[in-house]
Amino acid sequence: MTTVHDFKASALDGTERSLADWHGKVLLIVNVASRCGLTPQYTGLEALQRKYTARGFEVLGFPCNQFGAQEPGSAEEIRDFCSTRYDVTFPMFAKVDVNGGDAHPLWRHLKEQKPGLLGIEAIKWNFTKFLVDREGRVIKRYAPTDEPSTIERDIEAAL
Repeated sequence: MTTVHDFKASALDGTERSLADWHGKVLLIVNVASRCGLTPQYTGLEALQRKYTARGFEVLGFPCNQFGAQEPGSAEEIRDFCSTRYDVTFPMFAKVDVNGGDAHPLWRHLKEQKPGLLGIEAIKWNFTKFLVDREGRVIKRYAPTDEPSTIERDIEAAL
């Protein structure tokens, strides 16, 4: 069975990373954007990262420019924005498409494993979140408007 750990993605600095590097950790994988009305969720995501990292939890951020061109910046601009505005310490990846023919294979897998409402796979907007267990299986999908703090109970259960 294919799991999240079977995929690779480019980090924000351009290095290729295997998601198998996070085997044994509970993950929250999120498509993010710096010019979105939901961008303040970075604060909540970072709070989860800091609260649970010692217990084997990690947020993984994937910038995406597919929704209203809300992530137009370069990798350096994204890194600077995340570190100076939100003090983000969790891993950030290079920009990806999450929908359409050019969707990153990881995001195709996430959507297949946990479709949205009415079985629709497409990502609706920035800050869609997927909770993944320690073995790389997708546990749950969250809507863009679901605040990170509302996911804590599920994170606790997965840990």
